[in-house]
Amino acid sequence: MRIIIVLALAGILVSLGSALVYLIRDKGTTNRTVNALTIRVAISVALFLFILFSYWMGWIQPRSFGT
Repeated sequence: MRIIIVLALAGILVSLGSALVYLIRDKGTTNRTVNALTIRVAISVALFLFILFSYWMGWIQPRSFGT
């Protein structure tokens, strides 16, 4: 479960980084920045829904950090 979440977070960071690179290189002349940010949002929403589904299925449990 942790591997899937870490891979999704890495994908989000890669997409965000590529959007920054496209923004600097293209100076707003192409849609590559928008496409990269769209992919980032899609991965984020998919990760959120996957975490909710995993909790609902009982694959993950919340931790208690207090007494």
